[in-house]
Amino acid sequence: MALLEVNDLSVYYGVIHALKGVSFTVEQGEIVTLIGANGAGKTTTMQCIMNLIPSRSGSVFFDGHDITKMPCHKIVNLGMTQVLEGRHVFQELTVYENLLMGAYSQKDKSRIKANIKEVYDHFPRLEERKNQIAGTLSGGEQQMLAMGRAMMSRPKLLMLDEPSMGLSPLLVDEVFSVIKSFRDSGMTILLVEQNAGKSLALSDRAYVLENGNIVLSGTGTELMASDMVKKAYLGG
Repeated sequence: MALLEVNDLSVYYGVIHALKGVSFTVEQGEIVTLIGANGAGKTTTMQCIMNLIPSRSGSVFFDGHDITKMPCHKIVNLGMTQVLEGRHVFQELTVYENLLMGAYSQKDKSRIKANIKEVYDHFPRLEERKNQIAGTLSGGEQQMLAMGRAMMSRPKLLMLDEPSMGLSPLLVDEVFSVIKSFRDSGMTILLVEQNAGKSLALSDRAYVLENGNIVLSGTGTELMASDMVKKAYLGG
């Protein structure tokens, strides 16, 4: 059984049919990427999985549990965490306090301490700035903090929505390097990303969304070789 199974999801915004029967799977230990143009349904898919927006029909199973109608906080407790587009760090709290907020469901203080050390190992800059107010960090540092905060719950599945958006090329490389290190440490990742070249190069499998439909799927390598993907998303 796949770690995540999305079956025939249909979502409406009023009369607008945003998702039209979206189905895909994510296996343990994989990086799976959803690519597509703005408005294709990528973020809607991610938010529907977490039940931040309701589906009209379809189902979502995570680690053997039917989470289709489950409240978001209970989904997090099962081991799924999402980093939303736009970072959404707690602007008035310090870096360290933001990380503690990511561990709100954890009770073991020694585990929390170990998790913070792991975050700092991935993001040394966060340790340097642990007492700095999050709202004063650069955009790239806030993205690192949002990802680090998500790590604090020790997720089985980490969902990242446009982690490289608005970052300099150097920081984009750094973010993708960290995503690879997450996967190398055994974490499963579902990635929504407009930088199709970098995300496909890193992905085990990927799906292309257009107008709420999955129109193409395959390994990252296969999609990078696809003429349709080259023309639409890789500038080829």
